[in-house]
Amino acid sequence: MANMKDVAEKAGVSVATVSHVINNTRYVSEPTRQKVLKSMEELNYSPNKIARSLRKKETNTIGFIVPDISNFFFTGIANHIEQELNDNAYNVILCNSNENIKQEKNQLQTLNSYQIDGVIIAPAPGDHSYLHESTLIKDFPLVFIDRKPKNYNCTSVLVDNFESSYNAVRRLIDKGHDKIGIITGLSGITTTSERLNGYKKALKDHNIPVNDKYIRSGDSKFQAGYSCTKKLLEETDITALYVTNNLMCIGAVDCLNENSVSIPEELAIIGFDDYKWASITDPPLSVISQPIEEIGKTAVNKLIEYIEGEADESDEPQEIRLSTKFIERSSC
Repeated sequence: MANMKDVAEKAGVSVATVSHVINNTRYVSEPTRQKVLKSMEELNYSPNKIARSLRKKETNTIGFIVPDISNFFFTGIANHIEQELNDNAYNVILCNSNENIKQEKNQLQTLNSYQIDGVIIAPAPGDHSYLHESTLIKDFPLVFIDRKPKNYNCTSVLVDNFESSYNAVRRLIDKGHDKIGIITGLSGITTTSERLNGYKKALKDHNIPVNDKYIRSGDSKFQAGYSCTKKLLEETDITALYVTNNLMCIGAVDCLNENSVSIPEELAIIGFDDYKWASITDPPLSVISQPIEEIGKTAVNKLIEYIEGEADESDEPQEIRLSTKFIERSSC
């Protein structure tokens, strides 16, 4: 027997669009609607009326899945997302995947059982082709933030990580540094690869060889920043350090202080993300500041457009790139 996914594939639309045609829950253009109806007829598809009636009920509730609730960046965005949703008469259910894609999948299944209206996800590392399963996300829209999912094309709200990193490393080069270390976050996520690529491109454009010994990676936690910095101090001759994650940057600064490394006289440092602690350290840290309020609001407004039919999620997904701001203080 044909199912909704079969109809969607035949009509060349998303499963969500088929659902909206069946349930009349959202505006669908007439040509698209006719394609869906024709595919249903050709496949002899008859929707389950009981299931359909249950799914028609809107809950005005949005799910938000973060990969690491201990990260200030995600808690900050969660706060802005909740505020923006409240302003639009929506509630939010917050979930933490702990950077585990299996846990993320389980949370989506749980959210689905609550009949939420949409989900915002900062994806965990791993293959997101599982989202093509119609039984998992059914007919609610998704919007991704911070990171692009692997093997799943969906509207995403991101920052220009490559350009941000390029400009930060170029500033260090302009100050005379050519032995610049970098501490990157988890492998398998786009923020890590984009920031690392920006670092490498800045070096190459200034005829500085990329030294693999200067490149360290961690799990985006405090201790990883500390241990990576310790190894760089012990095993290399770097004069500057770029840390691509806020928690690891705290760990890096702690390590430098414990080892009595003078900042920036002995080692210049630039971090990613701007928080109160960055401005009150000794010396205050130069950082790349992300527009967390704009990220949260943009993701919410885009999701609500899909939910309320102001935009059709079957259209080409958008990649929205927001600009960061470099805040120069005394650490570089």
